[in-house]
Amino acid sequence: MTQFRDRAIQLYDAFTHEHRDRRALLRDMVALTGSVAAAELLIAGIAASPAAAAITDATDPTLDIVTEPYGVGPGKKLTGYFASPKGKTGLGSVIVFHENRGLTPHIQDVARRFALAGFRAVAPDFLSDQGGTPSDEDKARDMIAKADLAAITSEAVGTIGAMRARPGGNGKVAVVGFCWGGALVNRVAVAAGDALAAGVAYYGPAPDPAEAVKVSAPLLLHYAGKDARVAATGVPWVAALKAAAKDVTEYTYEGVDHAFNNDTAADRYNAAAATLAWERTLEFLHTHIDG
Repeated sequence: MTQFRDRAIQLYDAFTHEHRDRRALLRDMVALTGSVAAAELLIAGIAASPAAAAITDATDPTLDIVTEPYGVGPGKKLTGYFASPKGKTGLGSVIVFHENRGLTPHIQDVARRFALAGFRAVAPDFLSDQGGTPSDEDKARDMIAKADLAAITSEAVGTIGAMRARPGGNGKVAVVGFCWGGALVNRVAVAAGDALAAGVAYYGPAPDPAEAVKVSAPLLLHYAGKDARVAATGVPWVAALKAAAKDVTEYTYEGVDHAFNNDTAADRYNAAAATLAWERTLEFLHTHIDG
């Protein structure tokens, strides 16, 4: 059963990160399961469910929550989902980088979790230029695949400046990203210099190890033990950061899959690993952006 499940997740990850051909995914899953009905049920269990209940309350009276545009450069704006503890100032800021499905309800939920932990948070919609994140996650993935990564990296660095300037903060800004957003954390750590106070990447593919010398911010990197695709870039990235004497902490959670932190994906979510990674993330952020 474990080999069967692992193969199914490999097929799904190839669909979401490589070919994005749903018919090919269904064909491969039917070959694995023996029927269309069984294949569709398996896909539903692996995929994130937009109907899954949020952990936090989107109407929590202790939080200030607003979705609004903000500037990231001359004549350039993104839409951001902002969440912060009501009535509190002098807080560190956390920018939440979404997965390759755009600014989903799950990522908004993660932003609220950071706000409840005592940070000001914003989750930018990096599909703002293309009309915003669509409800169809396959369309969102196609839009992400066509996006200009250099431009997005610039927008992310611009978001750091926007959060540093936004009233109520302490001038310290961290970035936290998941999957595609985890890869963006690494890119921003290279590009932002000392404007970035800290970065946390969850199972994010890494850039060229030669870029490690450009990193200034402390990094916390979470990896999934069964995620060979990301490990192929993560291992040399961590080694290069350490060789360059950068402040990097890496954890690999054995026996778990890519996207283990996403609690809307039933078959990949791992509560024990997600809880531990979250605790480590909050401790790291409190160390680097509080006060």
